[in-house]
Amino acid sequence: MTVAQNILLILHFVGLASLLGGVIVQIRTSPRVINRAILDGALLQLITGILLVGVIEMQKSTEGADVPNNSVIGIKLIVLLIIVGLAFINRSKEQISTAVWAAIGLLTLLNIVIAVVPGAVQGG
Repeated sequence: MTVAQNILLILHFVGLASLLGGVIVQIRTSPRVINRAILDGALLQLITGILLVGVIEMQKSTEGADVPNNSVIGIKLIVLLIIVGLAFINRSKEQISTAVWAAIGLLTLLNIVIAVVPGAVQGG
């Protein structure tokens, strides 16, 4: 299980890099769009995040491993679903507003903070 968990974690980080990179690359461009990096990165994060939680839960039941904090996972999932929703709604537009672009970027950074900073979420 550790190999599967490590592969999923690496892919989760690749999704993060793609999502954040897709936002950052557009800092000085106009018009801003939902590029493939944003959409594919968000979807990769969603899929690998769900699978990671499943693998960790299976390890807990078979090996007695530590269980992830479900409140943190729930909040991260909600934030990511908002990102995916914004990306899907705006994917075919020729231009997105600065507010949508900034929201995707800031929500991505929020998810990083929640994942990395201990206590960023109550009970974390």
